[in-house]
Amino acid sequence: MSTSVTQIKVSLPGPLYDYLNSKAGKFGLTLSSYVKNLIIDDVKDMDYPAYQASDKIEESYKKALQERNQATEISDVDEYFNTL
Repeated sequence: MSTSVTQIKVSLPGPLYDYLNSKAGKFGLTLSSYVKNLIIDDVKDMDYPAYQASDKIEESYKKALQERNQATEISDVDEYFNTL
């Protein structure tokens, strides 16, 4: 599973920015790292969401399972492509 990263932009009033920046500095963190840790702490007791796969994905998965014994193990990618 790949992990994607998304950036968010948050507008803060000046005094709140200064306060958060000061708190982050006390922990030796950047403001973005401090806010990220606040968010992680807020959701740490939540279960990671599980999503239902689409019908198309389910069909592809079932087909791949049926065809798995037809797969070819490739130990050297360059050699494999040179023999095509």
